[in-house]
Amino acid sequence: MLEQLEKQFTKYELARIIGARALQIAMDAPLLIKIDEKELEAINFNPIEIAKRELIAGVLPITINRPLPKKKESKIKKLTKEEVEALSKKEKTEQEEKEKKAEKEVESKENKEPPKKSEEIKEDKELEHEEEVEEKKVTSDAEIMELSNPDDEAEETEVPLGSEEEI
Repeated sequence: MLEQLEKQFTKYELARIIGARALQIAMDAPLLIKIDEKELEAINFNPIEIAKRELIAGVLPITINRPLPKKKESKIKKLTKEEVEALSKKEKTEQEEKEKKAEKEVESKENKEPPKKSEEIKEDKELEHEEEVEEKKVTSDAEIMELSNPDDEAEETEVPLGSEEEI
């Protein structure tokens, strides 16, 4: 009987329906079909089996909403020869304009002169000067730690046992 439902629902939808109803039954929801005590004992009071039987009986008030692609319905207008020619001319002119813009961009890139060497030198000197100013600020504002030697650390840790102050 579940095979007929598999034609109507996907396996994921069936699993979701049965799982949701089994959870409700496990939480003491009332059964929607009448099942004898003998049958309940035979299926071992399994909420999943009870949910399957309710699904097969068709008494579950669960609905499935499937998202489907939107269908567009619009009337197609038959174009005349003049309209087709006008559209093709318009497309051609747009394409020609794009080509002209591309050519202009290429020409402008080719015509650009590289910066003069003296200008580059001035920019480099300005950058070096800015870096020096930053270094001076850093050294004057904060201390720069010197690299420590392992010998220095060993001398600091060797303190006589009696000279430590207790807190």
